[in-house]
Amino acid sequence: MRAARIHAYGDASVIRQEEIPIPAPGRGEVLVKVAGTSFNPSEIGLRSGLLRTVVPELRDLPLPYTLGWDVSGTVVATGAGVSWPRPGDRVMGLLEGGAAADYAVAPARLLAPAPTAVPLADAAAIPVAGLTAWQAVHEHGRIAPGRRVLVNGAGGGVGMFTVQLARRAGATVIATAGNARSAAAVRAYGAAEVVDYRTDPLPGDLDVLFNLVPFAPGAGPDLARLVRPGGHLVSITAPVQPPPGSRVTATRFVTRNDVDQLAELAALVDAKEIVVDVAERHPLADLAAVHRMAEAGRTRGKVVIEL
Repeated sequence: MRAARIHAYGDASVIRQEEIPIPAPGRGEVLVKVAGTSFNPSEIGLRSGLLRTVVPELRDLPLPYTLGWDVSGTVVATGAGVSWPRPGDRVMGLLEGGAAADYAVAPARLLAPAPTAVPLADAAAIPVAGLTAWQAVHEHGRIAPGRRVLVNGAGGGVGMFTVQLARRAGATVIATAGNARSAAAVRAYGAAEVVDYRTDPLPGDLDVLFNLVPFAPGAGPDLARLVRPGGHLVSITAPVQPPPGSRVTATRFVTRNDVDQLAELAALVDAKEIVVDVAERHPLADLAAVHRMAEAGRTRGKVVIEL
């Protein structure tokens, strides 16, 4: 089978498409014929070796390593002790790698039914981005009806789900965008107001600020000043230290794999309460090019790699 692997850390040139044996599922595992995986910006940090310094679980990652955290596809074989899923079931999940290949072995306990309202490959856009947004909105931001919320970085994959989930929870959502396409997209997701971050200042008097983008060193307190006393600043990039006496709660978190939340997201997609907007689709052979485009700032929205 084909697999996109790295044998060393470095720039995008270390990504190689290779032919390797199809793996066999062990006890508690299934073999998935992959329909799609997706590109997440944090995978640049994994490929370059940067994440090894900040994520202890990745410090001793065995090489060669097959890329791809998000997976969607069809189960074709099961190992011992698996009662669900069964061969023929359409599934999606968040893996510890291995999805950028024709076949992937996955622990059955990490998989959820893939939604049927979107193409199976597009379901790979959901796990990392959807779980990050779900936990930001419901666990850390504690969104409730009437809250005034800013999503900084709304045009990306996590932003797509964050805007929709916050709006669905009853918040008035303000979203940042840097071009007409992103502005139109975030309005379609349910943003009541769009701010062009290139020309306009970010608004204040916020109950919750979701920061989904990197920011300049020292800019964290300025972000926190946009939040009302008693409000929340939730960041998925760098941590923020609020100014003393601000009474702002600042949280920086790493996404947790939660199959129950993933199943809820799939149900919302099938009920057409949230949409999965795939901005670009590329073949596996283009994965290194996708990394280069992302590093140059030339990718927009969620990118799916179709197998």
